[in-house]
Amino acid sequence: MHAASTYTTFDGYRCVAAGPLLDNVLAVKRAQAAGAAGPVLVFDDATGRAVDVDTRGSEQEIATRLAAVQEPAPAPGTDAPPARGRGRPRMGVVPREVTLLPRHWEWLAAQPGGASVALRKLVEEARRANAAKDRVRRAQERAYHFMSAMAGDLAGFEEAARALFAGDRPAFQACIADWPADVSRHAERLAFEMEAPGEAE
Repeated sequence: MHAASTYTTFDGYRCVAAGPLLDNVLAVKRAQAAGAAGPVLVFDDATGRAVDVDTRGSEQEIATRLAAVQEPAPAPGTDAPPARGRGRPRMGVVPREVTLLPRHWEWLAAQPGGASVALRKLVEEARRANAAKDRVRRAQERAYHFMSAMAGDLAGFEEAARALFAGDRPAFQACIADWPADVSRHAERLAFEMEAPGEAE
């Protein structure tokens, strides 16, 4: 769970909260205290998946616990950034194994800056070229996760899923028109309207 994410809570088919995680956890606690009949589920808007939340304690205790999880205190001795020594900055580089054919390694080694620089350039070019497609795919996936959890047993689910992955918004809207209003509204928002945290280019 990340502080920048937004969440949406459903009590049965009714949306009871949307926004920061704390608002949603408190909505779950209040719904449970009121004897909510249906399952109360919290969905991460970035993924469309249901998440587990801890509603133990008072509202202040819940807020304190979430703040500690989302904004961990710096480790002892790390209050100030460490002085940088000689050499190139690390730039957050993470070494991992890459498996390529010999001809690939030969081509990479011949590129200006060597294999690492060439690979980074290739990845960045691919990210830019596919950014729009990747956003659409992520939107489809998060909407499908939500729909599967909330509407898998509703009429028109399979047809709606096909329209979703075809990118056919009018057909999608027609398939979900008879679903509970809050469910259909949120499914369409996830699929076609919202930009999840971290997706802006």
